[in-house]
Amino acid sequence: MKIHTIFATALTVALSVTSCSKQSGDVFTLTSPDGKLELSVQKDSAGIWEYTFAGNKEELIKGSRLGYMSVSQGVIPSAEWPVSASEQCHEGIWKPVWGKRKEVKDHYNELTLTFAAPEGQQGLDTLKVVFRAYNDGLAFRYVVPETEKQSVEIKQELTQYNFAGDYTSWFYNGEYHNLGPDKLTEVDGNRMPVMTVQAGENQYMAVHEANLTEGEPLTLTSRKGETLFEVSSKPSVLKAGSASAWRVLLYGTDPGTLVDSHLIELLNPDPEGDFSWVKPGMAVWDWRINGAVTDDGFHYTMSYPSWIRMVDFAAEQGFKYLVLDANWYGPEFASDSNPTTGDKAKDVQRLLAYAKEKGVGIWLYLNDVGGRKYPIEQTLKQYGEWGAAGVKYGFMNGTPEEKNHWTRKITQLCAENKLLVDFHDGPVHPYGQMRTWPNAVTREFCHAQLDAHRVFEPKTFVTTVFVNMLAGPVDMNNGMFDLRQGPTTRVDENTPVPSTVVSEAARTLITFSGVTIVPDIPEMYRKYPELLDFLSSEKMPWKESKTLLGRIGEYIVMMRETEDAYLVAAVTNEEERTLSIPLSFLPEGSYRAQLMLDGDDAHYLTNRESYQVKELQVKSGENISVKLAAGGGACLKISKK
Repeated sequence: MKIHTIFATALTVALSVTSCSKQSGDVFTLTSPDGKLELSVQKDSAGIWEYTFAGNKEELIKGSRLGYMSVSQGVIPSAEWPVSASEQCHEGIWKPVWGKRKEVKDHYNELTLTFAAPEGQQGLDTLKVVFRAYNDGLAFRYVVPETEKQSVEIKQELTQYNFAGDYTSWFYNGEYHNLGPDKLTEVDGNRMPVMTVQAGENQYMAVHEANLTEGEPLTLTSRKGETLFEVSSKPSVLKAGSASAWRVLLYGTDPGTLVDSHLIELLNPDPEGDFSWVKPGMAVWDWRINGAVTDDGFHYTMSYPSWIRMVDFAAEQGFKYLVLDANWYGPEFASDSNPTTGDKAKDVQRLLAYAKEKGVGIWLYLNDVGGRKYPIEQTLKQYGEWGAAGVKYGFMNGTPEEKNHWTRKITQLCAENKLLVDFHDGPVHPYGQMRTWPNAVTREFCHAQLDAHRVFEPKTFVTTVFVNMLAGPVDMNNGMFDLRQGPTTRVDENTPVPSTVVSEAARTLITFSGVTIVPDIPEMYRKYPELLDFLSSEKMPWKESKTLLGRIGEYIVMMRETEDAYLVAAVTNEEERTLSIPLSFLPEGSYRAQLMLDGDDAHYLTNRESYQVKELQVKSGENISVKLAAGGGACLKISKK
């Protein structure tokens, strides 16, 4: 899992001939490896350091401040702080345990500006600002050397994103529909990232952070009538070894480039230790099945007989996991519900033994109440000794900073006990943890379908994948095939699903997650055998992924490659549309394909279940025309054999 640096000696020699940055007076310039992105760092008229950013020779971020406002030293670094520069060019390969593709290029140019406090000034002696330019974006962070002997209290981070135009923006919005599309000048107050920005037909950006080791997660603030966004997250103390989170600006000439980027993960360190035990895959879930009644009279509940039925189905389909949700150890919010001995703990241990024989892993839910009242180290150690596969952690309390600390602690403890982990119910945002902790396979950093009766519409999905999903893997719980639900008397949620059955299958592929958790009962999946086969074909880890087409809030087409097949999925918003899907990802040759489409009369409100299946022969370079119903989708399976 360590980075393999390619031709390290040759690169070092090349730097003496070809520089990846340049300096003219107090103006420093850094370009991306392909030369299409450019960062400039200089002083403004008041002597405060600022940066600008241009993509394809168009200025997108104008003069934007850098640095901090300190309690004792004022602005750091100020105009009086002498500066020196160093650079490096890095080219390597990251081979993730699991992810969007088998191998990831790690290619960037780096500029480090080292600022020294004026002689005789009390407080911090040195501050470094490290800039990296990739072909798909820019990142920078503030670093205090390990040798620093002083510390300084910070009042405010000065980092800004001063956009050069009144662009269109979208934002993460907790467990609700995304904010936007809004013009930048319409935004007023605090916003949470990810912030996705469209600056014309062929210019896209996204603002986020990476490798948040300490402090409060990123918050942005703006004032109506302006295009300026400032970091408003809680200040901290700068001391020896302090390193801020990376401030990240993703860039692409289409929104799919943002979706396919690995920049945020690459800005996190490699893992330590062996994570070969981490296995991504599909999972069934006991939460939404509760209350369903089958044609043969079986009543699904969150109990042992239903669990056994779900394990058998998972084994039959090659799904890797069953997720047990709340209340298996007692009422989840009750302080006396013991997460190791309560209620159905003995049934769970019986289930674990049965599932192991079937080759299915069991996930255990843990509420924050039980996670904090009982020693978390002992609880997770117990789950590991039982042979559980993972932990779903819900309803974490505390300030954003406290939640980030607790999230990191639980993730590490889970890794030590060989447990995967999924955080739910308003978690802190992902920031590339899956690289350092590959067991951090997913989290509910989104509005999960049908959750808490909140509004989820087709446009929600095709916005979230271009906003929330840029931060990392998300657990959206797509793949409901009982689209009306009422007759099956689901306990938690029995409202109709705003989708078509084909779109539901398609959404499971498009949503990036290390564990894709599908919510329905086996009987509903078996009603649609071709779509069930599509779900069973989603064999992770992916060899390759690519967003083939997409417009924010309108539609997306995703390709993911397995050992056996190329899988393609398309979904649309409330508008029916016809898309021409390019097959340029295919190697030369002819392939057998199965195309699953909405029926001619399908609609996400009135005729959700209608679908059709076509058998095709396809070749590389061809385009396939697909008609998507309103709120609908399409699934394409191209077999390699």
